[in-house]
Amino acid sequence: MENYTEEQIKNIIQSYHQKREREREQYERVKDTEQFKIENRQRVKEWYEKNKDKRKQEYLNNKDIKLARSSYYYYKRIDKLDVFKEKFPEKHKLLVDNHYINN
Repeated sequence: MENYTEEQIKNIIQSYHQKREREREQYERVKDTEQFKIENRQRVKEWYEKNKDKRKQEYLNNKDIKLARSSYYYYKRIDKLDVFKEKFPEKHKLLVDNHYINN
């Protein structure tokens, strides 16, 4: 690994910030153009088609947690978390174990 001087580190960071600023300005110029919108929609559509199975598998892997969270937030909204803990102790434990809620 190379050792950089303070001056080199400062120049690298400054270059990075300048690059990000140029990219931000470029995006601001083109984001409202029709051509950019068409290309962006096409890119997103291709990504969705390519990753559809992966997203479905991710949902199936986390299905229990998602259902538990949904129930938790329902009972939280109606201000009856004690009923949730009594009625669904396994869901409560799952959420606590996965750090979605505190005990």
